[in-house]
Amino acid sequence: MNTDNTPLNAVIGAVATVVLSFTGISPVLGGAVAAYLEGGETGDGLRVGALSGLIASLPLAGVVVLALVVFSLGGDLGVAIGGGLLVLAIVAVAVGYTVALSALGGAIGSYVKSEL
Repeated sequence: MNTDNTPLNAVIGAVATVVLSFTGISPVLGGAVAAYLEGGETGDGLRVGALSGLIASLPLAGVVVLALVVFSLGGDLGVAIGGGLLVLAIVAVAVGYTVALSALGGAIGSYVKSEL
């Protein structure tokens, strides 16, 4: 690795992911930014890109808590449990999507850094 600031690079990549969220490929761009700043091998880029995607997914935690509270306010226990499981499944898919695309962007960012 070229730097010891992996967490900082991951946070910068996560901020780039959130800022560029109007594009369809913001996780790829955020992971690429983090990996470009990180430098090093492709494995380092994959790692920092995935970490960036995980950090960018943290705002989903607030949405999950809010959704679980809303679903639990219903009078029926089955609706609360079913709604909670549905929300958790959707969040798991969204986090997996973000982390995987950020890792892909990390590989691309490492490649670009090594070529420039």
